[in-house]
Amino acid sequence: MVFDFSAVMVLLVAGSGGIWGIDTLFFARSRQQRDAALPLDARPPEPMLVEHARSFFPIFVIVLLLRAFLIEPFRIPSGSMIPTLLIGDFILVNKYTYGLRVPVLNKVFYRISSPKRGDVVVFRYPKDPSTPFIKRIVGLPGDKITYRDKRLSINGQPLNYSSLGSYVGMKSAAVNTGADFIEETLGDVRHKLLVAPRVPSIEGEYTEVLAHRGLEVPPGKYFVMGDNRDNSRDSRYWGFVPDENLIGRAFMIWMNWDKGPDIKRIGTAIN
Repeated sequence: MVFDFSAVMVLLVAGSGGIWGIDTLFFARSRQQRDAALPLDARPPEPMLVEHARSFFPIFVIVLLLRAFLIEPFRIPSGSMIPTLLIGDFILVNKYTYGLRVPVLNKVFYRISSPKRGDVVVFRYPKDPSTPFIKRIVGLPGDKITYRDKRLSINGQPLNYSSLGSYVGMKSAAVNTGADFIEETLGDVRHKLLVAPRVPSIEGEYTEVLAHRGLEVPPGKYFVMGDNRDNSRDSRYWGFVPDENLIGRAFMIWMNWDKGPDIKRIGTAIN
């Protein structure tokens, strides 16, 4: 269980709804009977706590439904997903695409679809579930993932790559200028990534326990990597992402602010 925004909204819904409900059941009728004989302009107002609870309850419910089941905004704080996502991107995350989850507990109670290779997902970092991370799903349950010479193989099959030249970054992404700009075909998704040839990276076959080799991605877990392959702390370092840690699939950039606005990124689909 993670105490986050959804947990706060659940408490606000329960608190405001409880106050309103208790007043309706036990106090409102007797108050109305007591004041019935008084002129309308002389009747005392409804208790402030009850009035506020009744007014805010539907607002809290709407916000909870939107954030818990539909869409949640996030801001990209790091460069691990360059060139797909830049520092300062504000993104929208579809929270129902993989199924409806119980708020706070994050358990799926109605499965809609399953994560696919190539999906860009926001999830709770397994080492610290209070921290949201964003990466791309590379391995599904049952896959054998191999990363050697800065190239991926899945179940023994190397992925297709094509060179796009050298990357030229702007603003905060300028530090990545000169990296190899590459297009990778991952399942049905073709996406761009960066590789720094002279920067060492962790390579090998990835398993449930990273010290062991040759095992598959375990059931109910996913192997994720950043698109900025040599500047990403991902499953190569800390292991697999459990399904219950998934928050949703990132699908759109709605704003960018990195040393100023970048209106060209507004409305960009995340692939």
